[in-house]
Amino acid sequence: MLSALGLSSMTDLLFEAIPDAIRNDDHLSLRPAASESEATAALRQMMSKNRVLKSAIGAGYHNCLIPSVIERTVFRNPGWYTQYTPYQAEISQGRMEVLLAWQTMIADLCGLPLAGASLLDEPTAAAEAMAMARNIARGKGNVFLLDVDAHPQTIAVVLGRAVPMGIEVRVVSPESFDFGDDVFGCLVQMPNTTGRLHDHSGVADAARAAGAVPIAAVDPLLLTLMRSPGEMGFEIAVGSAQRFGVPMGFGGPHAGFLATQSNHVRRMPGRIIGVSRDAEGRPALRLTVQTREQHIRRDKATSNICTSQVLLAVMSGFYGIWHGPEGLTEIAERVRDLADLAANSLEAAGFAVEAGPRFDTVAFRPEHVENTLSQAEEAGWNLRDFGDGRVGLTVDETFTLQDLELILSALGCTLLPTQSSNWPESLVRSSTFMTYAVFHTHRSETQMLRLIKRLESRDLSLCHSMIPLGSCTMKLNAASEMDPVSWPEFSAMHPFAPESQTEGWKEFLADLERSLAEVTGFAGVSLQPNAGAQGEYAGLMTIRAYHEARNESHRNICLVPTSAHGTNPASAVMAGMTVVPL
Repeated sequence: MLSALGLSSMTDLLFEAIPDAIRNDDHLSLRPAASESEATAALRQMMSKNRVLKSAIGAGYHNCLIPSVIERTVFRNPGWYTQYTPYQAEISQGRMEVLLAWQTMIADLCGLPLAGASLLDEPTAAAEAMAMARNIARGKGNVFLLDVDAHPQTIAVVLGRAVPMGIEVRVVSPESFDFGDDVFGCLVQMPNTTGRLHDHSGVADAARAAGAVPIAAVDPLLLTLMRSPGEMGFEIAVGSAQRFGVPMGFGGPHAGFLATQSNHVRRMPGRIIGVSRDAEGRPALRLTVQTREQHIRRDKATSNICTSQVLLAVMSGFYGIWHGPEGLTEIAERVRDLADLAANSLEAAGFAVEAGPRFDTVAFRPEHVENTLSQAEEAGWNLRDFGDGRVGLTVDETFTLQDLELILSALGCTLLPTQSSNWPESLVRSSTFMTYAVFHTHRSETQMLRLIKRLESRDLSLCHSMIPLGSCTMKLNAASEMDPVSWPEFSAMHPFAPESQTEGWKEFLADLERSLAEVTGFAGVSLQPNAGAQGEYAGLMTIRAYHEARNESHRNICLVPTSAHGTNPASAVMAGMTVVPL
């Protein structure tokens, strides 16, 4: 290429291509370049400043066990970890088959006929569901009712997303939901952030009777035991599949999910894997609902979601295939039994324990919150401080009876036997789920290994060649990046761990922010957006805030080239702007 252009080096090519007016010849003030081994050693030293305690914090983030066959042959395998949301079905049949299993698993657990090929996380899924509900109930008004006991990160994202859309969010108890003429939808959390389980079918019925769209934010492991949201009358269900084989990772990334009724398919965010046939009549997978994609609808799109957490959804999909419905149910029953055991033991020791029914979390009131948190921390555990005199203890699939005995002993409790959980009949699941053969035929490591390798061979990845169609998500993660991600200092850290335990994370993130600010020339950098389209949205929201701060909020027109990526106009509309295409 250089020879054809009459150039001798890549440097010459760059000088020819980049105009003098925008070329920066200043020296960048970055840390000296390091070899792989030096960089890994520096990272080890930095992250060693973290204190990794075992988490019993909960709040939507859980310790989990990644089956070794999945960690070894998916998470650590560039044939899988370079994959992205497939634009081209013909070179993506393997990952699409796993995503189809993921969709089936989520739809079955939620008791709704349709699920998408994953979203960015649970709070984003909740915000997307809110926008989707307003689209469904168009003309109903601009009020959205949100469970006051939803997870705090969900409340924060929904409130932030609502502002530019002109939505009024009322954060109240579901018992106080008032479905007036101006209410277009509602969201309840099951179980709620304090661990309490409610039968919210009455909320769903009241919402539908008023022409509003009811949404349930749910825990997928709980749904193996609890009556599904679809059976309770909810039209949309959202949540996170993090506890299905994906580490906490200080908050992400994790695959979020959204399931809904078939008649809402055109209003769903993201993409759906569908089963079709090729030119020779053989079964083939394809991306469906393409007509509502941003590339076609542009500023009429109802969501700016473009990519999704494919690697994480693939891992969770394989986790479901590996365990099957029986294995998932067994894990859920163990978790529930341990939570009941904890509640009974705490109550017997004189703690005021929040009443059930519960699934995995026990909220209780100690005499001195700080002392209780300190006692648990000294024993190697983090509990949750609700900030109102209550403390939370959440168990998960990694907990053993010995773990529970240790943490209770640190709190001055004796482990006492308890009767099996007594849920009201209205909460108990009786319907079947995950009945397809794929969830029942891969029980040995050999069978699972062959399935993973067979599907991997049906994809084009960066193991094979460059990938056509440029995208922010088509890149090779270096082995020296993927290895540290599996270190406990990265993977086992809860996002709400006490700041005194996260010194390494803070130094690591601050260093990255400084480096990016130096490279881009900007004053500050946010690492919060978890996709390119979310970065666009964050930038546009910053621009919006800038104009509002100068009392110029009338400046709401966003110029977007017609050649721009489809998420650009969609992000502008979500930020409350009027798009003018050029």
